[in-house]
Amino acid sequence: MSSTILHDAPKHPFLAGLGERMRALRARRGMTRKALAVAAQVSERHLANLEYGVGNPSVLVLLQVTQALDCSLAEALGDQTTRSPEWLMIRGLLEHTDESSLHRVRKAIGQVLAMPQPEAQENRPHKSRIALVGLRGAGKSTLGKLLAKDLGFPFIELSREIERVAGCSIPEIQALYGQNAYRRYERRAMQEAIEAHTEAVIATPGGLASDPASFNLVLEHCLSVWLQASPEDHMNRVAAQGDLRPMAGNREAMEDLKGILAGRTAFYSKADLSIDTSRAPLDATFSALRSIVRVAIGLRGVAESA
Repeated sequence: MSSTILHDAPKHPFLAGLGERMRALRARRGMTRKALAVAAQVSERHLANLEYGVGNPSVLVLLQVTQALDCSLAEALGDQTTRSPEWLMIRGLLEHTDESSLHRVRKAIGQVLAMPQPEAQENRPHKSRIALVGLRGAGKSTLGKLLAKDLGFPFIELSREIERVAGCSIPEIQALYGQNAYRRYERRAMQEAIEAHTEAVIATPGGLASDPASFNLVLEHCLSVWLQASPEDHMNRVAAQGDLRPMAGNREAMEDLKGILAGRTAFYSKADLSIDTSRAPLDATFSALRSIVRVAIGLRGVAESA
């Protein structure tokens, strides 16, 4: 059977939009096309034609792909607010609302629906819990350890906490139980870290932003800091660590990485603070990070450490 991908075939506007959404969802999840094809049990050629807007998938094929991406058919089709009359009424209220107002609405909803607040009994604000977010290779572990030492806070590598909760390594979680189970362990580990620590520096996995429930925990209960870096720096740093997941053996690794960044930037940008770790050497970057975090948590005027 031919493996030709019909890039130049005529595109129906609906199928073109569907393809764009499927590419964006895959990028947000950090999955290569090959990995998604395996998880969805469809051919890579079929998936490629779907993403280029020239494939006309059956409902069952689309269901398989959306299940592998842990999203609803409604989201893939462009409407995630069709589950109930309440959703429809809420959508009507928010339909023409600007981004700033939507942000305030999300914060208000978070306060209404949030789990019991452990910080209600503490003297310090919950913003003394710092979460570093960003793609793998941004410097979360390196800078996080330095920041935790400087502040006198515990350092939490959330990936290790996920493994503790699951009782096995992250590759084993994904191989044995799948991506959806991994996201559940990730959410549980994040919630346990919040409940156990009123002060901490937490290095989060790069894909945490692709799970809205987990990312909401970060935004509501932590001072969130997005560590940005150029795609080249992300790739070089990860390669220096001997780790090319999830892009090992992929000829289009850099394009995949750029796609993942593009898919997650809208979520990472919701963080309270951001700093570019590609602009300066490590010492200068840490100094800048230290300064903005100390100001944010009310530690102005503390003497500079060596």
